[in-house]
Amino acid sequence: MGRQRQLGAGRTPLIKKDPGLLPALRELMEPATRGDPESPLVWTSKSAPKLARALAEAGHRVSDDTVLRLLKAEGFRLQAPRKSKEGEDHPDRDAQFQRIHDEVEGFIEAGQPVISIDTKKKELVGEYKNGGREWHPAGEGPKVLTYDFPNGVPKAVPYGVYDLARNDGWVSVGVSGDTAEFAAATIGRWWKHMGKAAYPEAKALLITADSGGSNGYRLRLWRLMLQRLANETGLAITVAHFPPGTSKWNKIEHRMFSTISMNWRGRPLVSYEAIVELMGSTRSAKGLTIRCELDEGTYETGRKVTDKELDEVFIERWEDFHGEWNYTVYPWPRS
Repeated sequence: MGRQRQLGAGRTPLIKKDPGLLPALRELMEPATRGDPESPLVWTSKSAPKLARALAEAGHRVSDDTVLRLLKAEGFRLQAPRKSKEGEDHPDRDAQFQRIHDEVEGFIEAGQPVISIDTKKKELVGEYKNGGREWHPAGEGPKVLTYDFPNGVPKAVPYGVYDLARNDGWVSVGVSGDTAEFAAATIGRWWKHMGKAAYPEAKALLITADSGGSNGYRLRLWRLMLQRLANETGLAITVAHFPPGTSKWNKIEHRMFSTISMNWRGRPLVSYEAIVELMGSTRSAKGLTIRCELDEGTYETGRKVTDKELDEVFIERWEDFHGEWNYTVYPWPRS
């Protein structure tokens, strides 16, 4: 009679034989991860064969199929090369991704804060449909209005700050314009209520941000507000922008915003207070925590920045690679 395998017996998983395999794969994935702010899935543009070869070069012999299984277990899906609403790829896209990755690692290793920032999708405030479903007694689900875009309905403007090292975040829910002033005010609130206590010895701050929107690299008001934030905090603020058309690669999208969306899916956002409560109660299996506050300030759109005001900005741009995307704003007086 042949030998029979014991119940539950089998090959020792490769990640137990080679405990460095999974960390090595995660390291390879870090600069090339894209997410959806409405979903917990993340995507990669790197193929399994390429990853398997890179792992082999690093001393981890692994098959393409094993790489695929590990990626799926980590929550990744392959993003097909196709045109999308994000537009055409910039020729220096991957090089900028790598620059951002290296900067993030350097700041974290030095014990300096690194944050990812962005505006979440604006939300209607009131008894309006919010995508998704949740369990209720039969016939007792929340009642919502049929039409989602009546005139004069207030909107919530959630602006988020995600701390990459600590896996926690801050959201200010604005009631007026999504402006550079609002963005800087939100970062300032995060620093006052969370960042300063977490990094008492901090001298610098790294911000990863989209290239457009209220924190876009072309905005004079964004640079002016960064200067005032640097003056208030005493921090040298380095900003690394993702190239145009790559906003979904920003970590806040799939590490924080997607979790918020899953948390409130199916629930009408009946008031600003309800939105703040739902965001503030967001948790994830990986330990994410979020603090949230209502910002009732008025932030006017279309504000012009004069040349004289812009002269206030003490900015140094990277000379070797895309200074428009990569720069540091220093506090006055510079130490």
